[in-house]
Amino acid sequence: MRAAITAALVLAASGTLAYAADTHPILQVQVGPRIKAPVSGRLLVFAQPLAVAKAAAKDGPITSVEPDPFSADKGHISAREIGTTQPGATIDIDLDGVAAPQAFSRLPPGDYVVQAVLDQDHSYDYDGRGGGDLVSPVATLKLPLAAGTKLTLETVEPAFDPFSPPAGAPKDVLERMAAVRPHLHSIAFVSPALSAFWGRPTTMKGWVVTPPGYDTGKGRYPTAYYTPGFGGTTDYMVSQASRMYDAMAKGAAPPMIWVYLDESSATGTHEFADSVNNGPWGKALTEELIPDLEKHWRMDAKAGGRFLNGHSSGGWATLWLQTRYPKVFGGTWSTSPDPSDFHDFTGIDLYAPNANLYFRPDGSPYPIARDHDKVLATMRDSTLMEEALGDYGGQMRSFDWVFSPRGADGRPVPMFDRATGAVDPVVVAYWRERYDIAERLKANWPALKPDLDGKVHLIVGTADTFYLDGAARRLEAVMKDLGAKTDFRYLPEKTHFDLYVVDGDRQALMRQIAWEMYAVARPGAKPPPAPVVAKAGG
Repeated sequence: MRAAITAALVLAASGTLAYAADTHPILQVQVGPRIKAPVSGRLLVFAQPLAVAKAAAKDGPITSVEPDPFSADKGHISAREIGTTQPGATIDIDLDGVAAPQAFSRLPPGDYVVQAVLDQDHSYDYDGRGGGDLVSPVATLKLPLAAGTKLTLETVEPAFDPFSPPAGAPKDVLERMAAVRPHLHSIAFVSPALSAFWGRPTTMKGWVVTPPGYDTGKGRYPTAYYTPGFGGTTDYMVSQASRMYDAMAKGAAPPMIWVYLDESSATGTHEFADSVNNGPWGKALTEELIPDLEKHWRMDAKAGGRFLNGHSSGGWATLWLQTRYPKVFGGTWSTSPDPSDFHDFTGIDLYAPNANLYFRPDGSPYPIARDHDKVLATMRDSTLMEEALGDYGGQMRSFDWVFSPRGADGRPVPMFDRATGAVDPVVVAYWRERYDIAERLKANWPALKPDLDGKVHLIVGTADTFYLDGAARRLEAVMKDLGAKTDFRYLPEKTHFDLYVVDGDRQALMRQIAWEMYAVARPGAKPPPAPVVAKAGG
């Protein structure tokens, strides 16, 4: 199956049926002699026009070449899986073999910056290069590629240490990191439910952040559960946790316990949904981890003191958790959530006859990313780049792992054909019945209303980079038709990445959300004077 998909991807990306073997550009990549042990993984070659890279570096040194499927200058990828390879060995990689968004031989002639990376743990599709990956220096090459061109994997990427900010980090960042560390407590909980599903110990990870005064007091605290967007990890959340602790210490945010939940896995983000592919993550959270945390920490330990906040994929996760477990949580503040109504899956109606993720009925491509009115990338190009990066961890693959039925090969059945974009209506019907939040609310509202009404708070920009405001408006319409109390806010001209920013303050919306949560748990509590940054309507 994978071989067929790979072949189809190459054909789709190249726009032709075949190349003569002697026209393929072959790059040699050597495992440098300074590498001390055998290596294996997915060999990735990234290329970008030199002029584009110089502009991005503002004519400074170009230290890395990274693909960005959602950028107008997204770059190009070629890939090859390699088995155990000894230091000093040289690998030939056919740059037309698995290539996206098009074969390298079809790129315009000229100067390019090129870099090779060996992704040893196959995690690049989720969070990019990381500890243990092998990296070559950035080279400037001409295309068409000259025979015998070689790159050498010379450097082992160091592991990321969230408590060691990069050299030159601002003083306030260093102070925040030092201040939060005594109040930041690691979660490493072995879930019985997940361990039974996978047949091996499976650990849930994250952080508990206790507020100033917790160690010397005796009272209980409202608790907020935070989930990051796609690409977020436990290490990634340390910085977010430090900013929240800093806000609490300064009185700009209320005293609460914050739990930062890692929803990353080998297959991408599991979004805390029970899944036939990923396992019972929702059950593990609500029936195992939360009760365990409440035994060890002075949490309110009741629905009126448990809240949810997450952005993007984390926004969908928190929206799902609130609507799936309304008796457990007292409210979700979900920002820019992934599609909650599959009639608008980033602008595409999955339920339409002959639905296609790549092309509209008139043949024009569907966009996947925009900068206000400017289209940055198409769904097709971004998906092909994701496929080139590997089998696991990509955004579209993550959706399959969470939402799809399991196939005969033990992997999720793809919702759409990666070569053509054609949607599988049988798989979509499975998605609809189980994970379309709007459909679930319509089907179960009388039973859900007593515990859910008024608890859904959704905030999104009207210029969301990934068109996620469309699904939000549909969900709001469904809830209003049901007579539900709604709090949907559309922030004018805000994108996916600046939603929380007010007057240069990147945490303004986060602090407002914290005060809104606190007001539910502690009626009558009022925030310090500050401008209102998010109003309902739009």
